[in-house]
Amino acid sequence: MAKESANMTIAIIAHDGKKAEMVGFVKDHVELFNQKKIHLIATGTTGSHLERAGLEVEKMQSGPVGGDAQIASRMVEGKIDMVIFFRDPLGKHPHEVDVNMLMRIADVYNIPLATNPAAAKRFVDTL
Repeated sequence: MAKESANMTIAIIAHDGKKAEMVGFVKDHVELFNQKKIHLIATGTTGSHLERAGLEVEKMQSGPVGGDAQIASRMVEGKIDMVIFFRDPLGKHPHEVDVNMLMRIADVYNIPLATNPAAAKRFVDTL
């Protein structure tokens, strides 16, 4: 559920091989992500990891079963302001088509997309 006073929604996604790194990144910035003005949305498994790290997060389906598409749909609707997606460029992903669609939607709708920790840090440093 969206935080009542949230004025920014950030989507958080991570491939399996990057989930631990994503959790570490979020823990390093937990004060920022726990602010009432920020609403987090995540694919299912990533969202579960974030909840265990102590964050409130709206969970979609797991990426391979539609979560990437759900987040892309929210992007089209103008309901997501930023995406942090820790991709595993060396792994094989059966839902690569969905991943490419999500990144294309980010480009079409001019939504900032960080695909690695260095870019994500730059993003959160601006908040």
